[in-house]
Amino acid sequence: MSTLYIVSTPIGNLEDISLRALRILREVSLIAVEDTRHARKLLNHFEIKTRTISYHEHIKYDRLPAILRAMDEGDVALISDAGTPGLSDPGYELIAAAIEAGHNVSPLPGANAVFAALVVSGLPFSQFTYLGFAPRKSRERLAFFAPYKEATYPVVFYEAPHRLLDTLRDMESVLGAGRRVVTANDLTKLYEEVRREMLAEAIAHFAAKEPRGEYTVVIAAAEPPLEPATPPEEDELLARLHAMTSAGESPTGAIKQLASETGLPRRQLYDLWLHRGSAHKS
Repeated sequence: MSTLYIVSTPIGNLEDISLRALRILREVSLIAVEDTRHARKLLNHFEIKTRTISYHEHIKYDRLPAILRAMDEGDVALISDAGTPGLSDPGYELIAAAIEAGHNVSPLPGANAVFAALVVSGLPFSQFTYLGFAPRKSRERLAFFAPYKEATYPVVFYEAPHRLLDTLRDMESVLGAGRRVVTANDLTKLYEEVRREMLAEAIAHFAAKEPRGEYTVVIAAAEPPLEPATPPEEDELLARLHAMTSAGESPTGAIKQLASETGLPRRQLYDLWLHRGSAHKS
């Protein structure tokens, strides 16, 4: 049976394509592309003459029969406009259909904006959640971000420039102005920009400077709650009380001061002094 190759293409810099990807794109009998005009720029740059067929969101089901017929005659490659096909790009339906028809499906890993943004974010992550594109409406975005208010891992999503500022404001409403966020656009391109800041700072920046380019946004994990301070051990408390009383402070005054310093109830310190104070002193 023939093979459907899932070929990752550059997200910006054309030099990021792999040697294997170039070879496969030359050898297959057909390339299914998200946008023929966009794909032609890539293929012409590397002088690849392979026949193409458009395969995008609005016609993906209509094109399945033609692509599957082509696979009866030879191998086919699938590419999107940028990055890895099937990841927030057309591809799933064709991949599933090829598998159902008994064909091989083989990935050619490569550029991906999600991982590119994560690794330059400066945020720690042993796991993360990828959300695709944020919803277009504010009410839906508020619900979209709500489950991640206390997330202990980064969250990544894509956003268009004309919605970025409104999306950041909705994030602030849900996550708080002090949540760290990374906004990355034009990754691997000449004017690549990665901003690492608090949400309030990001909102102020993009309110003053219009966003341009497609954005990959990384939300930092929520800060863990502060653990309550461990109260001093009884021996340490007694030592401090005796030091103050030895310096001339009355037991009542010493207990009042120590309660203020440690946040411990005065009654607890009185009981400690009554039960162990004189023994400690002796």
